[in-house]
Amino acid sequence: MDDGIETKLIRHEHEEEGDLKQRIWVESKKIWRVALPSVISRVCAFGTIVVTQSFIGHISSIDLAGYALVQTLSVRFVNGILLGMSSATETLCGQAFGAGQTHMMGIYLQRSWIVDFITLTFLLPVFIFGTQIYKLIGEEDSIANSGGYISLWFIPFIYNFVFSLTIQMYLQAQLKNMIIALLSALQFAIHIPLSLLFVYKLNMGVPGAMLALSMSSWFLVIGEFVYIFGGWCPHSWKGFTVAAFKDLVPVVKLSLSSGVMVCLELWYYAVLVLLAGYMSDAEVAISAFSICQNINSWEFMISLGFLGAACVRVANELGRGNAKAVRFSIQVLLGTSTVIGLFFFVLCLAFGKKLAYFFTDDDRVADTVADLSLLLSFSVLLNSIYPVLSGVAVGAGLQSAVAIVNLVCFYLIGIPVGALLGYVTTLEVKGIWLGMIGGVLTQTITLVYMTWRTDWDDQVERASQRLTRFYFKSDYPEPISNNL
Repeated sequence: MDDGIETKLIRHEHEEEGDLKQRIWVESKKIWRVALPSVISRVCAFGTIVVTQSFIGHISSIDLAGYALVQTLSVRFVNGILLGMSSATETLCGQAFGAGQTHMMGIYLQRSWIVDFITLTFLLPVFIFGTQIYKLIGEEDSIANSGGYISLWFIPFIYNFVFSLTIQMYLQAQLKNMIIALLSALQFAIHIPLSLLFVYKLNMGVPGAMLALSMSSWFLVIGEFVYIFGGWCPHSWKGFTVAAFKDLVPVVKLSLSSGVMVCLELWYYAVLVLLAGYMSDAEVAISAFSICQNINSWEFMISLGFLGAACVRVANELGRGNAKAVRFSIQVLLGTSTVIGLFFFVLCLAFGKKLAYFFTDDDRVADTVADLSLLLSFSVLLNSIYPVLSGVAVGAGLQSAVAIVNLVCFYLIGIPVGALLGYVTTLEVKGIWLGMIGGVLTQTITLVYMTWRTDWDDQVERASQRLTRFYFKSDYPEPISNNL
């Protein structure tokens, strides 16, 4: 009799283990369904900027420096604000989709267009007065003049962010983001021949390279418009409506907290690059630091894919009212992303110096990169953790809390420690990087604690209240959401 009971217990344990494996497999498929297209689209978008930089670099070294200045400071600043503000769309659309209120998604999308368009218009002086701003921060006149000229050409490009960022999050929330991946791949494919045509065939120089960048970026936006307006989102897009102009204040509030959260992260790295530029051997320091940042940024594109997946999964399950599924999804997300981070951690350790020669022929720079490879590896590993936690916060609508965490960890800990170690000790660039890691590590630990302490049943209730507040009754029946 005891043997029979023991056999049943063993069988039950195996069944539970099998159920757990099956649950992990099902959850992983849901995660990768969002993450993979997001990674592809972000890598292609980043690639068009890098290709443009390469073309400009063959035109003039001064223009290359000017372009890098605009891209590192101005574009990153504006992109950070708009990306963060667009994450409000991600929160609301994800929760609406999970709750079955799909008709509200189109209204949230239109509201985000209004808010982002107005915001970007207010930020235009950053590009219009680029030369004056760059001279103010101490750049050489020739580089500042080139950067100011190129920044004017960036204006038609940056307006694509108003639509491309928000539409990606709108489609991603309803698991239709594979179209974004396909359009992004096409965008990258046409960008190279366009650049060749304008820069070399038509001999248009810098204007030609920038024109190719703007045209390829708007190709993506036009493709997204065709997909939405052409009837491929029948349940979430009901046409333009005046309802988009209602309740803008709470949307702006959520958007601003999101913008601050993301912008504080993006500008953290830009400030550290500026600090490297004031080292004793500034040319080697900033080159090595920038190479490491490029490697870090490429890997970070994968992490941003998981950030989007975390946001969608958490928002969807909160909208459904399933707090238990939220907790399980977070565990699988962190596990998957950490394994990928460990892979790149080992890769950076093994090929530290060799990676540098993809970017430079200068042995001094390569040696400095090799010296930074251990710190780069730890940065890459942390990249696999904190973006997932940021995505969880966005999915739950906790952007304000994360913005405060980022402000304290990055600007009150990371930058001061980096500056202290970089200038007061003999560590120089390595000291700056140690400060950066200190800020990110502190942020990661804080976000882990926040996630662990969050009452997800309470967040379910808050998500329900948020959706009820913004709800408008539709004249069309809602579909049953069975995609997840």
